[in-house]
Amino acid sequence: MSVRDEVLSANEKYASNFGPKAELALPPSRGFAILTCMDARLDPAKYAGLSEGDAHVIRNAGGRASDDAIRSLVISHKLLGTSEWFVIHHTNCGMEFFTNELMGDLLEQSLETAELGPEGFRDVGKSPGSPAGREIDWLTIADREQSVVDDVTRIRNHPLVERTIAVHGFVYDVESGRLIGVPAATAAGAPGS
Repeated sequence: MSVRDEVLSANEKYASNFGPKAELALPPSRGFAILTCMDARLDPAKYAGLSEGDAHVIRNAGGRASDDAIRSLVISHKLLGTSEWFVIHHTNCGMEFFTNELMGDLLEQSLETAELGPEGFRDVGKSPGSPAGREIDWLTIADREQSVVDDVTRIRNHPLVERTIAVHGFVYDVESGRLIGVPAATAAGAPGS
């Protein structure tokens, strides 16, 4: 069975008991949004106690405050009423293991999946690559806590972000499941700041 078949089978089971979920309102019922990493070890529903319909969850590599993440947060507030946002990065994040330069090098060599070894990522592909990867800021992370502060600050200072929104900064510990506050980030994201 392929992954596609597994997903469709799981969806069939899920949909068969969908029931009252069909009546969930469009705006998140708890009025907040989470920006976090796409890492498969993170389950925001579990670590933040969410049920379907509770909150918006925006995910990307690193949980970074990219233009697109901020676009989603602004929509979350302006059109759907969220008034509190959480920026949550995590320990042992893959975005800490490479730089923009390395990503550009890897993509220029081939577009196939790279290998992560003790010395870091290396290209093992045979297909042609592309220099286009050098034109992208991959938003890598050199300092985890500082990246949370930087992202909260970028969100707070964005001209389309309402000043009354509280923006909190955390690091999720993949070994304990705990959210660890980043006080400098939460201070930077305080309402009215």
